[in-house]
Amino acid sequence: MIQAAKILAQRSHLVPGKLRITEHFFEVPRDYSNPASGTIQVFARSARKLTKPADCSPSGEEPSKTQLPWLVYLQGGPGFECTSPQNSAWSNFLLDKGYQILSLDQRGTGLSTAISQSSLQLRGDEKVQAEYMKSFRADSIVKDAEAIRKALTEDYPEEKKKWSIIGQSFGGFCCTTYLSFHPEGLKEAFLFGGLPPLRDGPDDVYKKLYPRVAKRNDQYYAKYPEDVERVRRIVKLLRRFGDETVRVQGGEGHLSAARFLQLGINFGMHGGIDRVHEQVLRADNDLTLFGHLTPPTVLQIERSQSWDTNVIYALLHEACYGQGPPTNWSAQRLLSSHPAFHLEDTVNDSSKPIYFTGEMIYPFMFDTYPELKKMKIVGELLAQEEWSKLYDVEQLKRNEVPVYAASYVDDMYVDFDLSMETARTIKGCKTYVTNVMYHNAVSAKADDVLKAIFELRDDVID
Repeated sequence: MIQAAKILAQRSHLVPGKLRITEHFFEVPRDYSNPASGTIQVFARSARKLTKPADCSPSGEEPSKTQLPWLVYLQGGPGFECTSPQNSAWSNFLLDKGYQILSLDQRGTGLSTAISQSSLQLRGDEKVQAEYMKSFRADSIVKDAEAIRKALTEDYPEEKKKWSIIGQSFGGFCCTTYLSFHPEGLKEAFLFGGLPPLRDGPDDVYKKLYPRVAKRNDQYYAKYPEDVERVRRIVKLLRRFGDETVRVQGGEGHLSAARFLQLGINFGMHGGIDRVHEQVLRADNDLTLFGHLTPPTVLQIERSQSWDTNVIYALLHEACYGQGPPTNWSAQRLLSSHPAFHLEDTVNDSSKPIYFTGEMIYPFMFDTYPELKKMKIVGELLAQEEWSKLYDVEQLKRNEVPVYAASYVDDMYVDFDLSMETARTIKGCKTYVTNVMYHNAVSAKADDVLKAIFELRDDVID
């Protein structure tokens, strides 16, 4: 039985756009199976439309505070905090539908007892740190959401206590965990690029991911063929004196060739190919003019890679697929089966382009990124950890919560075929399928994809 979260503080502010933003701080158990192990703080921002009737008070306060239905937003990741609702592309659409929104900083992110090397070190040695990190997967995030739901709806009538959930990418994985273990708290669920593979580990995921990333590389080089040689030139510079030729601005890490090629993670987003081209063009221009990469160029590349600032992504990305055996560096193990990504073979072969990598986590990252270097042992321990179940397939088969999911045929991050398997497993799941949107459509094409999803919700299919 999950107890209601303790509300530590709630402060409201009016912001442009006719919104009332409330900042919420909650206290929840770090480990719900062992509440005596301590508590953590979870932060969220809520938004509701601000209405001012003709007879309103000078302070701008609403004359009555109606109990609007709640909709909680679960962010992609793992390991990323939420943007404030007034800055989110989807907020106004959902507010106009009559919801009040709660944007949740999932545990370990943003203002929710954020995980960093320095904060994790306070817990003890590496074994203690790895054990602590086991509490930051989707199962614990869902329990936090349930605890917060109970706190926010405490004075609601019974028929209004359930809330709606919306999940982008990893947030959709969390929604599926929610549907598996706590459907009693849910009124409806909306998933965007977030129907997870119901497999026991990441191997099946990466087997399908490598070919999709290769396809996006081919599309990148077809659009910018001049970048074939530019990328080769940059990679050769970065390898001139080994992996430590170019230091990043923090001084403790390096811009290795493999790290530079991780810019390919952008290929799955709207506009991502163009963003990578801009960085390649800038780096190649540095080489033409100066013979080296200038600090502003290195810093720009460094800022576009979030593994130092969002370390959960590196530590638990493979674990977000884990439901049993250790993940054991799945992306690295499967790399041998995909020679197009073998840098040693392609860097000196002018007949082959050098491929960027995508949403893969590799052991070399813990030798290259300054923050991750300090967490190398923790990363290794987590790679050898056995994991509990994240989904209850039998519960999903008898699901009674309305589920609406947008799935993208050309999604580079979440495999379309595996998503469709999951959609067929979740009883009553309605899907909007498109080949003209990419993974981040809920922000890049918010009105289009939200309109399509709510047509599934509001219309009748004969």
